Amino acid sequence: MSVDEHKASAGPDPLSDDERRLHELGYAQELSRSMSGFSNFAVSFTIISVLSGCLTSYTIGLKGGGPVVITWGWLAVGGMTLLVALAMAEVCSSYPTAGGLYYWAAKLARTNGPAWSWFTGWFNFIGQVAVTAAIVYGSAAFLNPLLDLQFGFGVSLKHTFLLFAILLVVHALLNQFGVKLVSLLNSVSVWWHVIGVVVVVGVLAFKPSHHQSADFVFTKFVNETGWQYGAYAALIGLLLSQYTLTGYDASAHMTEETHDAARSGPKGIVNSVLISVVAGWVLLLGVTFAIQDYGKAVEGGPAEIFIASTGETAGKLLILVSFGAQFFCGMSSVTANSRMIYAFSRDGALPLSSLWHRINKRSRTPTNAIWLAAGGAFVLALPALWNLTAYLAVTSVAVIGLYIAYVIPTFLRLRQGADFRPGPWSLGRWSRPIGMLAVGWVLVISVLFMLPPANPINKDSFNYSPVAILVVLGGAGLWWVLSARTWFEGPKVQGSAEELEAIEHELKSLG
Repeated sequence: MSVDEHKASAGPDPLSDDERRLHELGYAQELSRSMSGFSNFAVSFTIISVLSGCLTSYTIGLKGGGPVVITWGWLAVGGMTLLVALAMAEVCSSYPTAGGLYYWAAKLARTNGPAWSWFTGWFNFIGQVAVTAAIVYGSAAFLNPLLDLQFGFGVSLKHTFLLFAILLVVHALLNQFGVKLVSLLNSVSVWWHVIGVVVVVGVLAFKPSHHQSADFVFTKFVNETGWQYGAYAALIGLLLSQYTLTGYDASAHMTEETHDAARSGPKGIVNSVLISVVAGWVLLLGVTFAIQDYGKAVEGGPAEIFIASTGETAGKLLILVSFGAQFFCGMSSVTANSRMIYAFSRDGALPLSSLWHRINKRSRTPTNAIWLAAGGAFVLALPALWNLTAYLAVTSVAVIGLYIAYVIPTFLRLRQGADFRPGPWSLGRWSRPIGMLAVGWVLVISVLFMLPPANPINKDSFNYSPVAILVVLGGAGLWWVLSARTWFEGPKVQGSAEELEAIEHELKSLG
């Protein structure tokens, strides 16, 4: 008997634990399961990207509360974010699938599961698109001063937007090459971020001839929002921290491509937040101590601080190191966003779902979903061509959309009580108090970041985040009432065990 005949007589390859659990959840192993636990963590850590979020949104903190809010607000927000991550991780362990949040909502809801799933998915969708837009636009805004210094490519809204569009295309093309390349680059990104923080903080610690005092860094309060109430300004300044600490649901969306997903996914979520909180605080302290002129820092952000405190040559190096991290961050955000789109359209919840769910059978990546992720980010950031606070609005949309989606499954899990069946990664008796605090925190920030950040309110300073959220979710709500409620049943089962194996066999034969 030949080897091939022996394999044929032996039947199909035995399922791994990951594939068996995915079959129990109703899905075939369509995506390539080639990521390690470290790679899964790396995706979320890269999307959080303290060298991206902390630096590109640093001026939000400078205007809204100043150093005291940047320093202590980061730790306060980091602590609350860790509670949200812990609650999310516990649910992820029970349902390790690319659908993530909206799938969890459908399974955890005692009643009206399809409706919970529908709106959780749409909140997650708008949040994912917005965080991609914010990350890539922020990186373009960071790159523009470097190109101005090096080549005279002047800093302007139009130039920044052009760079933003180019970067989006590059990220989408990179993602088309397949999950293995993205996984490799994400692993590189982890060390780039860790070493990058050390380099930036090290240079800022030793190169400047002048540093701010500890009193300035830990107690100085500044209000440049235009609002007379300092407490309000300080709350607005928390957006710096909360926006940076987003995107860690990526570990959940990548579970269908990760080995030992029921443990690796939750660990990726929690560890990415925990390590980012520590690294981000060190980075923020380093940058704040290095401020030379506060007024110029507000206008030019960290790029100006780098140049003013270290000189042009060293400053360019720090900008380049930071932009490298931001580039990796944008690439990973497109990856996670496309997986969410792929999963949501797999269940028919997006217009033209059959198009967005289509898999490139050779690379086994959702190519069309990748381009929808990039295109949606482009459209959402269009007001940046004329609105000076568009970046702040996009970050607000990202925070509100993502965190509402993050916490709906936690809320539903709390309602289940003892009926909830935890996976191998569980919070045990701490599950309920952590979940309650997480839900309360998200309610607060969802209201806070829709409020006007600057005074006076005009076309240049208008926070259009409530409008963007209303348009998307209003459309989703109208679609639900008029049509979707009659046919959307939540996550679909792709078929019987035999049908799932047939799908997988076809993909393997084409690979």
